[in-house]
Amino acid sequence: MSFELDHGLTSQAGRKEVNEDFAALVAGQGRERERGCVAAIADGVSAGGNGREAAQTTVNTLMSDYFATPETWDTTVALDRVLSAHNGWLASMNRRRQPAVGLTTVTALVLRGQSYTLAHVGDTRAYLLREGRLQLLTADHVMSQRDFAHQLTRAMGLDDHVVVDYSQGEVRSGDLFVLASDGVHGSLPERELRQLLRNGSQPAQALSEELVQAALRRGSSDNATALVVRVQGAQEATLQDESRRARQLPVLPLLKVGDRVDGLVVTALVADSGIHRIYQVRHPPTQRLYALKTLVPARAHDAEERATLAHEAWVARRMQSGHAAVHLARLNNWPPDTGPTGAPAPNAATAHDLPPGASAFYLLYDWHAGETLGQRLRGQQPLSVAQSVSLVMQAAQVLGWLHRQGVVHRDIKPDNLHLGDDGVLRVLDLGVALSGREPEATRSLHAGTPSYMNPEQWPGYERGGDAEGQLPDAGSDLFALGVTLYQLLSHGRLPYGEVVQYQLGRYHRDPVAPSRHNPGVPIWLDHVALKAVARHRAQRFETAEEMLLALERGASRPLSAPGQQPLMQRDATAVWKIALAVSVLVNLLLVYWLLFLPR
Repeated sequence: MSFELDHGLTSQAGRKEVNEDFAALVAGQGRERERGCVAAIADGVSAGGNGREAAQTTVNTLMSDYFATPETWDTTVALDRVLSAHNGWLASMNRRRQPAVGLTTVTALVLRGQSYTLAHVGDTRAYLLREGRLQLLTADHVMSQRDFAHQLTRAMGLDDHVVVDYSQGEVRSGDLFVLASDGVHGSLPERELRQLLRNGSQPAQALSEELVQAALRRGSSDNATALVVRVQGAQEATLQDESRRARQLPVLPLLKVGDRVDGLVVTALVADSGIHRIYQVRHPPTQRLYALKTLVPARAHDAEERATLAHEAWVARRMQSGHAAVHLARLNNWPPDTGPTGAPAPNAATAHDLPPGASAFYLLYDWHAGETLGQRLRGQQPLSVAQSVSLVMQAAQVLGWLHRQGVVHRDIKPDNLHLGDDGVLRVLDLGVALSGREPEATRSLHAGTPSYMNPEQWPGYERGGDAEGQLPDAGSDLFALGVTLYQLLSHGRLPYGEVVQYQLGRYHRDPVAPSRHNPGVPIWLDHVALKAVARHRAQRFETAEEMLLALERGASRPLSAPGQQPLMQRDATAVWKIALAVSVLVNLLLVYWLLFLPR
């Protein structure tokens, strides 16, 4: 869904000589587009004399500095850092002149992805009109006594530390946000305000003008400012969106066949890992099948597992092209439209958004008939050499796309490569993927299947001692794909043997060529497979595209045969082992000479 806004701003001094209100809206452009947009309104306090300056600097600072904060920060963190820093500056200025001369209220709205975030100090207000219902999103920070109704208890610049109210919620297409100063909401009764907004089908600019004029007609004695923002289309879900849903929505209970979840009917339990459950579900009106992935109830209170599942949902929806394409369901179009044929796009690993009003947090993928390559290996009909090469080429294309997006899968193996009945290979399970935005618990997890992990991930390899293993990277995925290729070609054998859980990998000698196990493997393919699983990183493929090119060229431009590695490269301790053997032999000869030879 594209990110589209219609906004309008009207601000008038009213009966006052100076307009001390200030408001603005800035949307991210180019690389900052994913940061969304910021709308803010500030009402300077006239008693000090510099209310206009305080309001204007607060809004302008917020507009510029928000987009300068790190992208990895949560929106509330970014707003809090900016507002706290600016409040400190205002407070220091005010300490030099008493009474304080630069005070202001502020209400800021950030629309990012499919969420809104509000930051609020003072008596400016934010409203949300959704499906005809008007909701006040802020609380005025004023004295509770009627005689002091306009006396602020919080304001920017009033104290060295400002307490900001934050709130977040979901953004839907058609939402109407209104930011208003007290010159507007203080003069318009709530009933009239609601009526004006409900009838506000006109453009946002015309609606903002109508709100201000209505307040002035009601006798407003203060500056009157209204900033109206109508959401015509939300962005794709961000990681913050997924994390918010994971925190707020409950976990599904254990389901059985026939149970219903948000209009979907459970037809089978596919897998239960003790952490996640995967169900096959059907949408009755369309008869489409989906795979539903959720946490088991015992993990409902595990914040790290919730964050990991949210990260998987976000990564899955980022994959927007080629074999890793993702179709995002419009919030007002559930279930997703499949087009005139009723079938998903070919070559697409499709992850769908949750329906509006979802009862729980879960992931929903398209269901594809077929089986994994692991099931094929364990079956009675092994893949031919040509089929194996074709499937690995498809997997290399997917990995190339993932790596260009900065994503490392981290668990490539035959059981995570699904061959559909349509002949398309799809990569499964992004649950332990690395994206640079993954939770710390996911990053520190020694994830992956041991038999498919590259040597660099094992502690102490090539370093000696108790050195820590390296974090997985794109090369780790390529090594795992190379092991998969070797396994497909050699009818299930692994290049370095099977490594069970909690056992260190064994990389003491080069693997034998796949053709030794399967005479049908050509020599050029032996060279590709051995290069992909070479023990040393420098001898392997550097990118998925390089590996794909070698498979495409085949015998027309074969790779050179891998040379035998020197003993020192195969075993860094070989010199010491040889020295020890020579020393033992010399000592044995000396003992023999002393005991048995004539003196």
